[in-house]
Amino acid sequence: MLAPLVVHVFPTFAVGGAQVRFAALANHFGRAFRHIVVALDGDIGCRERLDSSLDIEFPEVEAPKNAMLANAWRFRALIRRWRPDVLVTGNWGAIEFAMANLPPLTRHLHVVDGFGPEERETQIRRRVIIRRLILGRSKVIVPSRTLERIATGNWKLDAAVVRYVPNGIDLDRFAASSLRARSGESPVIGTVAVLRAEKNLARLIRAFASIVCTQPARLMIVGDGGERAALEALAAELGVADLVTFTGHRDDTPDLYAGFDLFALTSDTEQMPLSVIEAMASGLPVVATDVGDLRGMLAQENGAWLAPRDDAAVSRHLAKLLGDPQTRARIGAANRAKAERDFGQAAMFAAWRGLWAGSA
Repeated sequence: MLAPLVVHVFPTFAVGGAQVRFAALANHFGRAFRHIVVALDGDIGCRERLDSSLDIEFPEVEAPKNAMLANAWRFRALIRRWRPDVLVTGNWGAIEFAMANLPPLTRHLHVVDGFGPEERETQIRRRVIIRRLILGRSKVIVPSRTLERIATGNWKLDAAVVRYVPNGIDLDRFAASSLRARSGESPVIGTVAVLRAEKNLARLIRAFASIVCTQPARLMIVGDGGERAALEALAAELGVADLVTFTGHRDDTPDLYAGFDLFALTSDTEQMPLSVIEAMASGLPVVATDVGDLRGMLAQENGAWLAPRDDAAVSRHLAKLLGDPQTRARIGAANRAKAERDFGQAAMFAAWRGLWAGSA
């Protein structure tokens, strides 16, 4: 008997939070499911994180811009050909595949992990209406309470179709490290992110540059993306290029977290970032902009270190924590404990197995 076939449609399959979560799920379930992964932009960079033993295909699918109805018609033909047990679409970028399943050809899950910069401040009315019409009979999966409120409030979806499934990670890969408090070395501010505009790493570099003139520190930016050249130029312009390390994409992130003294996130928009969960699991305090679910994710002790989306506020928080290793250690321990309570993988695996299999 063939394993259930799950078709996953991503706007992109480049390395990112949703893609990394899928890789963890697929690797965990192994050949209990078959998969077709569609990357609408053709980028399948996250494929390298998938176990080679998986039964998985990556068909090329054309998705011309500004052709919603024509795309949906062609995608419907693909769904008929593939005959999946479940169709899983992700975010606005895959909404045309969700539209293609009307009237339903198969069971449909739509996953909302966040929004692009065009919906950072407010929802686009046309998109709200389309989501309301298309997703009303699907199951909509969200990893954050903020997104849950948007789906039921702004989009007016019935609460019965919206399912909150928080992200989880392999906590054993991340642990507080003896590398911290290294005698005679400057403390390290670290961040892990795809270098995109909405991550606003320029804010972090400016905040860092404003404090290193009075106290020693280094900044490590882990990740790659289209903003890298501009960020490197900004660091040079501010005179801190020799104190800022751009590592590019790395797979050994647990080892890198172990070398951080505190974690920083300065995004304009987030929901439930995996990087923050990884930082918590690594026993790190977090200085971050107060966006998405961060206030509820972090330990209560860390709440005072959330800042408005403002360079000066981020700079003040970084400066205070850099100068207070005891507070860093106390907050980091509280964050690790909360990660152990809330963000292990077992509950996430159980929820997604049920969703893919149709038993939840």
